[in-house]
Amino acid sequence: MENYIRRDSYLEQLANRRENGLIKVITGIRRCGKSFLLFHLFYDYLLGEGVPEDHIITIALDDDLNVAYREPAELSEYIRSRVTNQEGMFYIFIDEVQYAISREELKNPEEIRLYNVLNGLQRLRNVDIYVTGSNSKMLSKDVMTAFRGRGDSVEVHPLSFREYYDYVGGDKAEAYEEYALYGGMPLVLFRKTEDDKFRYLSSLFEEVYFKDIMERYQIELPEVLSELTDDLCSSVGSLTNATKIANTLQTVKGIRVDSGTIASYLTYLSESFLFCQAKRYDVKGKKYFSYPSKFYCSDIGLRNVRLNLRQQEETHIMENIIYNELVYRGYSVDVGVVNIFETGAEGKRKKVSCEIDFVVNKGVKRYYIQSALTLGDARKEQTELRPLFSVRDFFRKIVVTRSGMKPWFDEEGILHLGLYDFLLNPAALDL
Repeated sequence: MENYIRRDSYLEQLANRRENGLIKVITGIRRCGKSFLLFHLFYDYLLGEGVPEDHIITIALDDDLNVAYREPAELSEYIRSRVTNQEGMFYIFIDEVQYAISREELKNPEEIRLYNVLNGLQRLRNVDIYVTGSNSKMLSKDVMTAFRGRGDSVEVHPLSFREYYDYVGGDKAEAYEEYALYGGMPLVLFRKTEDDKFRYLSSLFEEVYFKDIMERYQIELPEVLSELTDDLCSSVGSLTNATKIANTLQTVKGIRVDSGTIASYLTYLSESFLFCQAKRYDVKGKKYFSYPSKFYCSDIGLRNVRLNLRQQEETHIMENIIYNELVYRGYSVDVGVVNIFETGAEGKRKKVSCEIDFVVNKGVKRYYIQSALTLGDARKEQTELRPLFSVRDFFRKIVVTRSGMKPWFDEEGILHLGLYDFLLNPAALDL
């Protein structure tokens, strides 16, 4: 076992973007490994490529020793003093840049002084800039507009199962069980006991994520934010919307809150990378539904611990892990809806809406994927695969089951994948 976790996919992305004339923007949920990727893995890569150590300038803005550099003018002056009148390329690493952006500036991204500073530094011929941030606004259209076409984004996720397994090794089934319980936040691997892992993940919500959200967005109803988080964790893979959640909080918890507030809080949780939204897509009509949609937790361990390990529905956990893996691989992932006409017991035809778990797109490629713990008997198999049968285009149809079987195609041309093959083989969808 190596003494560090490899993040080869992200390291390759940074290496490919090296000195491309753009500001590299690295985002992702806090504690997912962005800083380690930049300050250790990529740092060591550059040293191995012959870059002098004094030509790599690192500034962690979440470190209280660097408070002065949270002022954009001070940050600019410091960096320029390090690179002025010196030869060779300088690599600038700035960690957690949101600390250099004020609440007032967030209201109008065009006025954020930090972006002007970075744009100005990027004009220097011997500077290559990399920044990290823990909010998806760093990837937003507004931010890229503020960079005036000079932004290049990389989104980092918690460990995929392949990254996790490459580190821990051993029996695949045992490794998956642990991963499905405590997830892929990197530092979880270095907690020795079950209690330590539980406490660490639990503290991330209260001491890191919620504090960030409440400070950044000036949350007026923290109890609603907490209950909303619990509801999303409890219902991963289920259709929901702001109105439904608001009604549930009123009925079950006695909390009065309007759907507009819930919608805003859903946005905040998504912008902080705690949850990802999967919209519903009409496969035959080729259009999106405004609502309802599904939310998946960006790390299954955070979800489980938030619920005190009480709701361990293997089907939903597996679905969440498959969703995260597809997003990790760079796919756009929607929930598919297919309308099917069938004849009822009374002999009348009726329209039934069926769901395809994931409609997956990247470039010209598309896949239809069903997640099923097992297919069981012929009746259950028919129910699970019926939505795939009804899609008559030529894109690949796939079902992923919790099994160790080798990949195979059935008579309908549907590819059957075992869960471990899917998670450990990046090319599994194209077999």
